[in-house]
Amino acid sequence: MADLKSLKAKKFFPMLPDRQAKFNAAKAEMPEYSDNAMALAKALHPKRQYLKIAEVVERSEDCKSYTLVPDPDRGTTSLAYFGAGKYLTVFETIEDMPITRAYSISSSPKDSLEGKYVLTIKLVDGGLMSKFIFDTWTVGKEVEVSAPSGNFEYQPLRDAQKVICLAGGSGITPFISMANAIADGDEDFELTLLYGSRDVKNIIFKDELDELCKKCDKIKVVHVLSEQKRCPKGMEKGFITAELIKKYAPADEKYSVFLCGPQQMYHFVDKELEKLELEKKYIRHEMFGEFHNPTTQEDYPAGVPEKVKITVTIQDKTYIVKGNSADSVMQTLEKNGISVPARCRSGECGFCHSHLISGKVYVPAALEYRRLADYKFGCIHPCCSFPLTDLEINVPVAK
Repeated sequence: MADLKSLKAKKFFPMLPDRQAKFNAAKAEMPEYSDNAMALAKALHPKRQYLKIAEVVERSEDCKSYTLVPDPDRGTTSLAYFGAGKYLTVFETIEDMPITRAYSISSSPKDSLEGKYVLTIKLVDGGLMSKFIFDTWTVGKEVEVSAPSGNFEYQPLRDAQKVICLAGGSGITPFISMANAIADGDEDFELTLLYGSRDVKNIIFKDELDELCKKCDKIKVVHVLSEQKRCPKGMEKGFITAELIKKYAPADEKYSVFLCGPQQMYHFVDKELEKLELEKKYIRHEMFGEFHNPTTQEDYPAGVPEKVKITVTIQDKTYIVKGNSADSVMQTLEKNGISVPARCRSGECGFCHSHLISGKVYVPAALEYRRLADYKFGCIHPCCSFPLTDLEINVPVAK
C-alpha cells in the first residue's frame, strides 16, 4: 500500500470542477435500486404499520389472540419481518389520551412473510389498554403498531445451543413464536419449555404446543401446575424452582435460560436462578411491561413521601402535576393527561429517555438499563423511574 504521506493534494484539485458539476446536475432524490439498502431498512423498520384485525380467537375467558393483517387503504401493503421473541408497540387513543403498550408477537416469523401477525393478550385487572382492547378490538378494527422491536431473541454468538425457557401465563407468547420458528427451520437451537399455569384448563396454546412437540424433536414442553390437585402424566406440580430446572437442563453441557412472565414470577424465579450459578450472559429476561408496587423491593428506601409534585417541561410548555410515589413518572404524567413518548414501558428501549433536572428517583434493579453517561448527565427513563422526592424534568415530545 502506498504511503499516504506521498499523496499530493494538488493532484486531486483538477478533479474538483468535474465532480462539482456532477453533484449540481444530480437530482436530490434517493436513487431507486432493487437492492437499495434504504429501501430494505424502511421495509424492516417502518415507523408505523397500519393494520386491521382479521380474526379474534378466545383462548380463555381472559385471554384472546388477535390476527393482524396489512391495511393497504392506509398505506401498509406488507408486514415487517421479525426474529422470534420480538414485540409490537400498539398505539391507541383512550379518552383523547395517546396510550402505548408493547405485546410480544406469538406467531411465527414465517407468518409475517405471508401477511399476518398474531398478538395474544391477557386481560389485566385494572389494565387500561388490555380492557380497551377486549372491549373494542373486533374483526375489521383498524390498528396502528410499531415495527417489531426488542432484544429477547436467540443469538447464536451469545446463547447456548440448548435453551431452557421459563414461562408463566401469557408469558408463553414469545416462546410459542420461537417454537414455531424452530419447527419452520428459521431458528436452530433446542428448546425445553417449563410452562407454569394454575391448572390444565388455564394452559394457553396447549394443543399448539402438543403439535409442535410431535412435529419437531428439538422442542420439549413440560407443564408446571401450581393449583392442580392431580397432575396428568408428564406434568409437574408446584412452581418453577432451581431443582426443577436442573431436572430438565443438560447435566454436562452449557445452557441458556430465557424467562418471560408476570412480575411476581420474575421476583421468585430470579432467586432460584441464583442457586444454579449460571454465567450472567446465559440468563435472558423479557421485559414484563409496567412495573408496579416498588415499595415491595428490598432496596426501596424508607421514608419516601406518599404524595409528590412533578414539574415537567415539553418543548416550550411547562406543567406542574401531583401524583403518588408508588406510580412511575410516566404513569403520573399520563394520569394527568400529559402524553409521553413510550414503547416498551420497561426501561429497555430508551424511547422515553428524559433529563432529570432536580430530585431523586428509584429504579428497580431489573429495569436498570441506563448507560454510564445517563448517570453522569442526569437522564432517566420515566416509564420505570419512581419519584422519591418532588421532581423537575424535561421530556421529549410524544410522536
